[in-house]
Amino acid sequence: MKPSVDTPPSSKASTRRSTPDFTGLTLPAPGADTHLQIKEVVYRRLVRAIVELELEPGTQLRERQLAEQMGVSKTPIREALVRLEKEGLVTVAPYRGAIVRGYTHADIREIYELRELLEGFCARRAAMQISDGDEADLRANVRQSRGQLDAGELDGIPALFDVFDRILYRQAAGHRIGGMLVELDAHLERLGKLTVAVPGRLDASVRQHEEIVTAITKRDPAAAEAACREHIRSVFADLVNALPDD
Repeated sequence: MKPSVDTPPSSKASTRRSTPDFTGLTLPAPGADTHLQIKEVVYRRLVRAIVELELEPGTQLRERQLAEQMGVSKTPIREALVRLEKEGLVTVAPYRGAIVRGYTHADIREIYELRELLEGFCARRAAMQISDGDEADLRANVRQSRGQLDAGELDGIPALFDVFDRILYRQAAGHRIGGMLVELDAHLERLGKLTVAVPGRLDASVRQHEEIVTAITKRDPAAAEAACREHIRSVFADLVNALPDD
């Protein structure tokens, strides 16, 4: 049995490090976010590091080392780790401290079942009431994705997929489902990083996004929801099939 997602699909080797490398975990230079408290800046940087797989599943997060690398005291590090534990991105083990959490198959199934329900709702709602601006953004997004795919320029496509999802999420603004999507967002983005190397996945997602947008522009709520849910089931199947063995 494949118990957890500890590596990208393209690698069978364990990614756990006996000596974690935190040298890249510097804080951003002061800029537009200067109004944020340091604890919020630290928290956001750690979230990005986990989502972007800079900190891989199984990595032990040592407060002292993180504080030294980020140039802060241990207090904002400790507070950030508490938040990350509540959000399911790290787990705290006795005598080992915080560890970047992987995903069991049950975790992934639960996340993608929720995603199917929530994003399916967003697609249905989009077909019923999407704004002209959001519709134009969706059309432009799938055109750009298709253009980059056909040209073999694949590196930028995952970012376009993220934008596509954000536009869909906006359709749940003012609804409780919007808040639920926010709670899942980091997990979905992180798991998405594990699917991009699956052969044929980019092609399939571009085609499926086109089908979703076609249904939305035709103002067909049932077809939009069905296309969105089928897309998410397809991504889930590819992810599970690509997981490394023990």
